[in-house]
Amino acid sequence: MKWRYPLSDVDLGREEEKEVLKVLRSKWLSTGPVTERFEKVFSDYLGGGFALAVSNGTAALHLALACMNLKQGDEVILPSLTFVATANAVLYVGGKPVFADIVSTDDLNISPQDIEKKVSKRTKAILVMHYGGYPCDMEPILTQARRRHLHVIEDAAHAPGAEYHGEKCGAIGEIGCFSFFSNKNLVTGEGGMVFTRNRAFAERMRRMRSHGMKALSWDKYRGHLSSYEISDLGYNYRTTEVQSALGLVQLKKLVRNNLRRKKLVEVYRKELKGIEEITTPFSPYSDHPSYHLLPILIDPRLDRERVMEGLRHDGIQTSIHYPPVHLFSLYRKRFGYQKGMLPKTEEVSRREVTLPLHPRMDVKDVKWIVGKLRDVIRHLR
Repeated sequence: MKWRYPLSDVDLGREEEKEVLKVLRSKWLSTGPVTERFEKVFSDYLGGGFALAVSNGTAALHLALACMNLKQGDEVILPSLTFVATANAVLYVGGKPVFADIVSTDDLNISPQDIEKKVSKRTKAILVMHYGGYPCDMEPILTQARRRHLHVIEDAAHAPGAEYHGEKCGAIGEIGCFSFFSNKNLVTGEGGMVFTRNRAFAERMRRMRSHGMKALSWDKYRGHLSSYEISDLGYNYRTTEVQSALGLVQLKKLVRNNLRRKKLVEVYRKELKGIEEITTPFSPYSDHPSYHLLPILIDPRLDRERVMEGLRHDGIQTSIHYPPVHLFSLYRKRFGYQKGMLPKTEEVSRREVTLPLHPRMDVKDVKWIVGKLRDVIRHLR
């Protein structure tokens, strides 16, 4: 189906074409000098540290958890209202995901208070996800972590450019994980980044990124070594020069495009105020989001599927962010999780609809979409 208004779209232009063509003409396509430059620029953007480009956001999460030496059965507290990759990465390292509820139907981020309730003797880390690009309340989470000697990892897949109390998301905890998938604020198609200011973590993740080797093919090409040694179990999580070339251009556009998203969200919220069956989470919001998603909550007396079907009929793509991870059969069977354990998460998951939001939209598009939503709801009344 061809959507009149897709959920997301990509801001690509001549500068991306030019930089990708340079890579193709160089004939060096795997991780190399362009990737090194992307890592440096991205690290500087976050305030300095160690940035490692990887094949995707899930790889970033896996490396972050793997470098912390979690043992079989160690617990990681995280939200259930997230994409399943956040939780799957815990399983990759043999850990047990312990899900905490969200704050409320206004704040869809993980609750610091519920995190505290879920901490046990086996807890080793807290893994937050900045839902929709709206930063979690990190201060109480970091305070708990310091008091209990727990690691803090940020899933910042939605949050490149978002800030909490003046600090960039992804640079607040010990390790930040980014995704550059094709629907994100910064797009390379696939790809991701892991960031830390801890040198030991950075060195270990650098080795694990490429099979446990201390150096890459690019180092051999430059004559820095002729053989290699394996010191850690590693993976094939390298990125490509094409993705890094795209990332460098996209990073230049990030501030502008996030401001564009902000303007569109403000119009959405103003237009949606007149629909009594709709509420909009995160409004008002005091910090600086990246405005990755536009989530709305449908009155439970309405049939959400019929609302989404009505919008689909008008060419408006919608989605649900997210089905709760703890209720997927994999997690129910393995850990015995069941309905009712996270009441706020489950309520939001039943009512949430995500509307189109991307920097190629304009104000007229938003007003048209909300007008169609108003028509659909009026019909369902």
